Amino acid sequence: MRITVFMAISLDGFIADVDGGVDWLNTMSEPEVGNNEDYGFSALMGRVDALVMGRNTFDQVLKFDGWPYGSLPVIVLSNRPSALNIPEGALVSYASGSPSELIAEWERQGIKHIYLDGGQVVDDFIRVDLIDEMILTQVPAILGNGMPLFKQALDQDNWKLESTTAYKNGFVKRVFKYKSARSSA
Repeated sequence: MRITVFMAISLDGFIADVDGGVDWLNTMSEPEVGNNEDYGFSALMGRVDALVMGRNTFDQVLKFDGWPYGSLPVIVLSNRPSALNIPEGALVSYASGSPSELIAEWERQGIKHIYLDGGQVVDDFIRVDLIDEMILTQVPAILGNGMPLFKQALDQDNWKLESTTAYKNGFVKRVFKYKSARSSA
């Protein structure tokens, strides 16, 4: 099982505002005119088997204009379904359990690569060393307060910067790989 995090992050380390919203991302400069740059999102979507996110993140996504995940299975970590309408054609299921229990179940289902999203979910998986790769795009915005990506210090000896890509609009994408091999990797 391979687990990849793909997130935008403000200069001051936040992934959402104090209310959990990500509308601040819509105020950022777009790439060059005519450039359909998506910062690696399409490439990631083409190589994962499922997207796993927390309930709060899922509720935020349901407020977007359109469903961004096509027919990719989305697993929401929650004990209760969302009260919001799920778009027609979206493949959504719910699950709960510890990260290791969830991974064991997904492996039984034949899932080999997960895109993991949502602050609390990422924190839960990173705390038990179950994330293999983080693709973080730093956005030139300062929120001043909000939801931090990392709720605890990371052991920098476990993470290796693999690549950095700077974009003309000020976005900077960094790809980090976990250095130690996991038994489930």
